[in-house]
Amino acid sequence: METEGGITVRRALELPGLRGGLPEVLTCADRLDRTVRWVHAGEAPNIPALLEGGELLLTTGLGLGSRPAEQRAFVRRLADRGIAALVVELGPRFGRLPSAIVEAARAAGLPLVQLHREVPFVAVTEEIHTEIVNGHYALLRRAEEVHRRCTQAVLGGGGVPQVLGILADFAGNPVFLETPDGRLLFAAGPGTGPAGAGPLQVWEGLRGARAARAAPPAGAVLVEVPGGGPGTGSVRARLVLLAVSGSLLTVHRMAAERAAGILAVVLMQARQEEELAARGRGDFLTDLAEGRIAPGDAPAQAGVLGFRPGGDPLLPVVMRLAPESAPSGSWALLARAVAEELAGVGAPVLVGVRPVEGRVPLLLALRPGTTRTALADRVAAALRAGADRAGLERPGDRTPSAVVVGEAGGWEAAGAGLRHAAEAATAAHGLGDRPWWDARRLDIDLLLWRLRDQPDLASFVERSVGPLLEHDRTARPALLPTLEAYLAHAGRKAEAARELHLNRQTLYNRLARIGELLGTDLDDPQSVLALSLALRARRHTG
Repeated sequence: METEGGITVRRALELPGLRGGLPEVLTCADRLDRTVRWVHAGEAPNIPALLEGGELLLTTGLGLGSRPAEQRAFVRRLADRGIAALVVELGPRFGRLPSAIVEAARAAGLPLVQLHREVPFVAVTEEIHTEIVNGHYALLRRAEEVHRRCTQAVLGGGGVPQVLGILADFAGNPVFLETPDGRLLFAAGPGTGPAGAGPLQVWEGLRGARAARAAPPAGAVLVEVPGGGPGTGSVRARLVLLAVSGSLLTVHRMAAERAAGILAVVLMQARQEEELAARGRGDFLTDLAEGRIAPGDAPAQAGVLGFRPGGDPLLPVVMRLAPESAPSGSWALLARAVAEELAGVGAPVLVGVRPVEGRVPLLLALRPGTTRTALADRVAAALRAGADRAGLERPGDRTPSAVVVGEAGGWEAAGAGLRHAAEAATAAHGLGDRPWWDARRLDIDLLLWRLRDQPDLASFVERSVGPLLEHDRTARPALLPTLEAYLAHAGRKAEAARELHLNRQTLYNRLARIGELLGTDLDDPQSVLALSLALRARRHTG
């Protein structure tokens, strides 16, 4: 980070002031990209003691000493102070630089430049200092631009994930928000926004490195997010930038410091730590479902998030909240409530949230002796209780939340199982209120849901049951419930009659009327299949 925001020795020699002195580089021409932090001019023998490193020293050589031993010692002291370069103007003191000075500079790795013509040191100093200040101002403007974008993201309804994504894109490296004790809250990688495979893998390496030593990895940037609590040392979180894809520069630290101020405000206003952790888990589960995480990498990354199922099968579950409920309530409280409700299950569970989609994805370990059905019952009850406690589900919602349980399997099947459950949960809305749905039994509804915008599907529904729907709009009793019960019981009339609380003759009369309206034979298997599909399609096209 010492190489940005200043001016290099090479650039200083190109400026008019020094260029007018006909500079000649005598040593270390390969080190002219050193950063010049400041310019100092002087002739006193004790100048090295006054320097702090990074200076370009201008001198006529009066303080260098007259004996070779003094000259070598003077150059070594300059090199030890870490100056950027030594520039000596030839004139009354030196017509040419003594070999002792040149050899000492070469041995110390110090760029040595001699000027063949006299230059005004004051003008050179002013010129270089102006260039340095302009460079720092350019850095400030770049960092302020990041601050502006982060502020706009927050004012536009974004939160910590958006801020971290902007910072990761700017730095070109992964960015992490962790608790003061080192627990991961959220991760973002450049170009990915939420955490993908790369950031979590990097985080696992970071934690391993910290176990061995307290110091952060080389080249990292750590910025504390103030907590605003009692005491001047209160820290809410820590922002960590790691040099993975490229070096982290001064401007990246400056941008991180400004982003930390925004993060402090967001965290204090909404106390988002719990929700951030839940969203991070939700992002991991979504990345797994969408194939962005390889099955071989998933166990280690899940372990970073606290999920270690061992060799037990994994049960994917997805809850999709009612669309009218999803924007309100507390997602952090939902994740906490679900975890508390499942605490007695005795099996590892990874609960995430996806507020934008209104989804709650989970992975659970299916322990020996526990059936899929029993675990699904317990999880569905926990999800609904958690949604109720968090204010994310209300009795008056038009469409209740849908809980869909996928097929249990290993890590190789977990991603596909989560994806299938998530898609099926979307298709399950409007199909009625059940504790949970088996993803395998929703495949037909999922197919119809995907075709819901196709005009042919709407035409099929109209041709199949349109006359019946028209009848029910103008006449009583409504006949659609009779057809639905008849089809639900696979044509078993006695069971349909019991469900409808009708005597058999009444049922027969209504079925005859339905067949007459639709012009079909309700005892024909093909007709029954077509009507079943039409009624299921109507739920998705209506």
